[in-house]
Amino acid sequence: MVSIPADDPGTPDTRSPTRYLVWVANRSRPTLIAGVLLGIVWMVAQALVPAVVGRAVDAGLTGRDLSALVTWGLALLGLGVLQAAASILRHRCAVHNWMAAAYRTVQLTVVAANRLGATLPRRVAAGEVVSIGTSDIAHVGSAVDILARGVGSVVAIGTVTVILLTTSVPLGLVVVLGVPLLMAVVGVLIRPLHRRQQAYREQEGTLVGRAADIVGGLRVLRGVGGEPVVSDRYRAGSQALRADGVRVARVQSLLAAAQVLLPGLFLALVTWLGARFALRGQISAGQLVALYGYTAFLVGPLSAVTEMIEKLTRGHVAARRVVRLLRLEPELTDPPRPVPLPAGPGELADPDSRMVVQPGRLTALVAADPAEAVVVVDRLGRYVDSDATLHGVPLREVALATVRERILVADNDAHLFTGVLRAELDPHDRADDATVRAALVAASATDIVDALPDGLDSPVAERGREFSGGQQQRLRLARTLVADPETLLLVEPTSAVDAHTEARIAARLGAARAGRTTLVCTTSPLLLGRADHVVFVVDGKVVAEGRHEELLATEPRYLATVSRGES
Repeated sequence: MVSIPADDPGTPDTRSPTRYLVWVANRSRPTLIAGVLLGIVWMVAQALVPAVVGRAVDAGLTGRDLSALVTWGLALLGLGVLQAAASILRHRCAVHNWMAAAYRTVQLTVVAANRLGATLPRRVAAGEVVSIGTSDIAHVGSAVDILARGVGSVVAIGTVTVILLTTSVPLGLVVVLGVPLLMAVVGVLIRPLHRRQQAYREQEGTLVGRAADIVGGLRVLRGVGGEPVVSDRYRAGSQALRADGVRVARVQSLLAAAQVLLPGLFLALVTWLGARFALRGQISAGQLVALYGYTAFLVGPLSAVTEMIEKLTRGHVAARRVVRLLRLEPELTDPPRPVPLPAGPGELADPDSRMVVQPGRLTALVAADPAEAVVVVDRLGRYVDSDATLHGVPLREVALATVRERILVADNDAHLFTGVLRAELDPHDRADDATVRAALVAASATDIVDALPDGLDSPVAERGREFSGGQQQRLRLARTLVADPETLLLVEPTSAVDAHTEARIAARLGAARAGRTTLVCTTSPLLLGRADHVVFVVDGKVVAEGRHEELLATEPRYLATVSRGES
């Protein structure tokens, strides 16, 4: 029994979509080869049935030879049993190959997403990642799955061609010349399908990402009255996608019609020629019966070959998207020789802004433009390359895993995930009930948990959609406090809560983070009044720092910024 998915998906060949498909297929080489061989046996067994029936007619019926009739009857039975056994085993191999290719692609996509980290949302739309994990993996799996039937069909067509050439050279030549002609016509339809499918996939990924953004920010959109505008844009994009889907379906319908019409016309031609040869005595009655059998049989292999071309085309389009994701490199990488950090809290500094976060203190960062505060936090948390230091050691010289372990950045882009609330607040299962409860108290989130039917054991829906924006923000803050990082960088942790709740959080946050380094980006006077130290940034540079009351009295721009945040 082979386990799926594999423990190690391997290192993919991302030089091109074709090379990726070959690599994926090669990872299932034993079952792929077995499937191809079984497909050949399965199809060739079917291809030989008309020949055996023809021999039974000529030797048994026309020649009135009972023993020959029994012999060829047993041969037909043997071919039937062989065909059935090969079909069952081939199908098992094909399903395994489909699942192995699809799940391996999922694994590689997840590994790439984890490797890219914060780079992923900047470089790839969320909808494109979703499309890879839903539709593209199926097309990659189908491209590998179809090989067994496709190769078997090609061999079967070759077998029939040889038999027909042996029976009648003109009939054999019609098949030899007609099959490539059919494939050429199908290829003419495949090329526009390839282009339109690629455009459709890209637009579909963009629209899925837009839908996710709308759902995530629905409450905010309703609050500012932007829901109709965004809905209209989504509706227009949806209609454009529908139109593209119709164009793709138009080509697919032509291809589906060609898969029936062209083989049908071709087989009608072969049957007509065979009947004429039989009337002229150029072939026997048994050979004519076999010819009719071949005309019925060839519908399957010819359709399978055109299906193989279509699925390989779709697989190529899907593989191009997968390869594009796998090729991406993270913006930040580990240094060749990581430098260790001294133990314990240390001074965190950003030379670009002249920002210094003292260890063990609650520091507040106020920026005239909120985006400037986010830029400073990105540098301090090493989400962008900078000269930021911890303990005087440049963060770019420290292993990323160490930086993430020592410095936690918590912003409002974080999400709640599906699962039990306790596991959501403590994903590593390291904290006891008292620690979790203390974090909920500090985040003023105990009322949320108490209102749930099973408390901390209650399930959380996807993205925590059963909670309001303010409730989600408080639960995310509680999750951050449970993690208890050495250095915590909070970005607007109370922007979605009311003033009374914000006052409770402000009063409790300092005690919850006692002895730890904490930086809060905010313009809330309630939080600023509780901070040990406040830093004011204008145009990306620190222009003033001190206590909240001091800055209110000495820095007019600070007063204007904080007053605006208070109003």
